[in-house]
Amino acid sequence: MVSLALAVTEGMLHFELSVAYEIFGSVPDGVPGPWYDVSVCGPDAVRVGRFRLEPDHGLDRLPHADTVIVPGWADVDVEPPAALVDAVRAAHEAGARVASLCTGAFVLAAAGLLDGRRATTHWAHTDVLAARHPEVEVDPDVLYVDNGSVLTSAGKAAALDLCLHLVRLDHGSAVANTAARRLVVPPHRAGGQAQFVTAPVPARDDHPLGALLPWVLERLDQPLTVEDLARRANMSARHLGRHFRAATGTTPLQWLLTQRIRRAQELLEATDDGVDAIAEATGMGTATTLRRHFNRTVGVPPDTYRRTFRARSAETAG
Repeated sequence: MVSLALAVTEGMLHFELSVAYEIFGSVPDGVPGPWYDVSVCGPDAVRVGRFRLEPDHGLDRLPHADTVIVPGWADVDVEPPAALVDAVRAAHEAGARVASLCTGAFVLAAAGLLDGRRATTHWAHTDVLAARHPEVEVDPDVLYVDNGSVLTSAGKAAALDLCLHLVRLDHGSAVANTAARRLVVPPHRAGGQAQFVTAPVPARDDHPLGALLPWVLERLDQPLTVEDLARRANMSARHLGRHFRAATGTTPLQWLLTQRIRRAQELLEATDDGVDAIAEATGMGTATTLRRHFNRTVGVPPDTYRRTFRARSAETAG
């Protein structure tokens, strides 16, 4: 079981804190094995926005957690408390994975955890973060950045994305998708996706893509083309492209490729099927094609991904 600590002090944003607690503190239906052991850590009773919060433990508990989440910091013009900065630094030095949500990146930067690393925060504050901490490579154009033991996310919706990303790392794509469905949010938005996406998925049942996307997901094993999708949606390919760009921030083909890769991840995690069978089941055609796209998207070959995921799952279960 992964022990996960939410670090809170006066001056935190309640939305990001609530997001993290909702995702990590609630076990999705049908999840096998242990979930997260969540604790809220802070100095005595603290006020978070309009709410009064009584932590489970003091900040000195952070170094004992496997993962530490630092929610958004309300006023980036005010330095975060030294006690919080020191506790977050101590947690990282003790081997904890530390993730910031939104402006929580200012806490990580103050602790020196972002020195020499790429990081992000809410787009409205990226210039401030870069100016105050020039040793940090601030990327204003992404949803989140995963440096392994240190992760940062952009604004509010991106906090959801990063939390689900952590679930995906710890429990696999299928579990992360289950958690996302419960929250009625997109199961996966890649960290490198731009912050400025007006609507990552259709928000209404009557959206032009509302019926098309589920139809496609049921046919990922088929060699679908843009023309196939346009014909199904009863619109021209150009019109379809405009709707896709507005709704997902990408093109129909790129979205389709992302779904094929996600399905391949699920099959690598949950089955013993060979790469050839998975390539066929995901519409990739050949193992060579799957390996090329998978390596480019995920960063490792399919076989390596399977071994790494299963090793991590065994470690988490233990």
